[in-house]
Parts: sequence; C-alpha cells; structure tokens
Amino acid sequence: SSTGTYTRPSPAPLYIRVRMVGGGGGGQGLTGAGGAGGNTTFGTTLLAANGGAGGASSNSGIGGSASLGTGPIGTALSGGAGGGGAGGSNASLIGGGVGGSSPFGGAGGNILSGSGISAITNSGSGGGGYGGTTTNAAGGGGGASGFVDAIISSPSSTYAYAVGAAGTAGTGTQTGGTGGSGYIEVTEYYQ
Repeated sequence: SSTGTYTRPSPAPLYIRVRMVGGGGGGQGLTGAGGAGGNTTFGTTLLAANGGAGGASSNSGIGGSASLGTGPIGTALSGGAGGGGAGGSNASLIGGGVGGSSPFGGAGGNILSGSGISAITNSGSGGGGYGGTTTNAAGGGGGASGFVDAIISSPSSTYAYAVGAAGTAGTGTQTGGTGGSGYIEVTEYYQ
C-alpha cells in the first residue's frame, strides 16, 4: 500500500494498459469485525478499484465497487462477497466463511474452530472468517476489492496513484484472516 506518481517514459507509448485492485476486506474474528480494504486509484479519480468490506458477525463482507472515468476503455467489475459464517451447532465444529476472490485469486480460506486464513498479498481478495465451535457461530469472510482492466490511449505525462491497504483481521482469541493488499500493473505498448 503506497502512493506515488507514474511518469510516462520517452519516447511515449501509444497506449498503456492498467490492471488494478484495491485492498480486500479482513475476515471476522471471535470478538471483532474485519476491517475494510483501502481504495486503489490511478489518475486520482480516472480509475478506481474500491476496497472490500470486512466480515462482520456471521455476515459476509460485500465486494468493493470499481469505475472508469472519461477516456479510458475497458472493464470495471465489483468484487465478490465473502462467504457467510454459519450458526452454532451442538453436533459439530463449523468452518468460517471464505474470503471473496478477485480476478487475481488468493482468497483466504477457513478452518474448523480456528483463526481465519489470510488472503495472498497483492491479490485484493478477502480474508477468511474464524471457525466456530459448538457454541459460537462462525465468522464471515471479507469481501474482495473491485477490479479494473483499462486501456488509456495517448497517455498523459504523469498519473498520481494510490494502492489500497489490506483490510485488518477481526480480533479475538480466534482472529479473522487479513485481506490481500491492493495492486497496480501498468503495461506500455509501443509501435
């Protein structure tokens, strides 16, 4: 997670392709909700991939939105929601909700009666929720970030960017999994 400036090289490329995700939401812990992922932007508001929501109680985190400003062409997709946690049972242990997955993969998984598994770094996917017991409901997984895949023709000389931070893990003796941090990839195309 960072901020900076992309500077167009010389000679200038004909166009650039930008693929990016924000931070994934963290999974629910036994005593606390997961944190939301941070937003990833390119060109301030030109391209935006917003972070996923954290898992809360037995509810899953919703996926983040995404948008293309005027000029770029491509795809802007909302992220997938995390899996919901199940209620307590007198019969068995319960796995927490899995994190939502971005197009880069790497979502956090679940485990029976234990802490949620964190998403892969730079994936923008959600962390897994904690596993429930025979008396405690399992936690919900974090939502995945929105995703952008865009072409910018005749790119400007500079673009400010920000990469979204990972959503924090929900707290407790059984924690949620941390979300995956954001990611930006810029590919330059020449004649």
